[in-house]
Amino acid sequence: MSGQHHPEPESYAAIRTKAIESLLIEKGLFTGDAIDAKVQAFENDIGPMNGAKVVARAWLDSGYRKRLLTNGREAISEMGFADTQGAELVVLENSPAVHHVVVCTLCSCYPWSVLGLPPTWYKSHAYRSRVVIEPRKVLKEFGLELDDSVEVRVWDSNSDIRYMVLPERPDGTEGMPEEKLVELVSRDCMLGVAKAKTPTQVG
Repeated sequence: MSGQHHPEPESYAAIRTKAIESLLIEKGLFTGDAIDAKVQAFENDIGPMNGAKVVARAWLDSGYRKRLLTNGREAISEMGFADTQGAELVVLENSPAVHHVVVCTLCSCYPWSVLGLPPTWYKSHAYRSRVVIEPRKVLKEFGLELDDSVEVRVWDSNSDIRYMVLPERPDGTEGMPEEKLVELVSRDCMLGVAKAKTPTQVG
């Protein structure tokens, strides 16, 4: 993503984590590549898989979809993905007329229970400062161009309320089973910076 990025002071937890990581590598217990691979798995696969299952269920089950949009935290808990952080979880439904995007302008509040670890770009100053001012430009940098007729709404997460996007169900998915629909859902589309994949995009 382009734009000026101003590094922020690292937190004590971040510095401590790096120190532990360095020690583990020095002792030969882990390699840097192994640690990076594990982090990537939690960012892109393991964590977001929970949210993908929630989305696929909502696409197939109108009753569940209604409960999800009414009380996200409660509906997500039905599937065993309870959020231990205690924050309210609001699910925003994308449509042909309205597209939702999630950010946390103050820090990096994020629905870990359904999306796993927050990606680096979500925590960056560039994304947090720019997406609220020029959302269409930022989305374009992610590869998502929306028609001018589509209203873009940006939602700012905080310690009390976290947001997750219910993306539009792609065309050509009629009759697909839930486990196949899950494969179409990415972390980025549940944050609103992408759309769900089509069946042809996943092969």
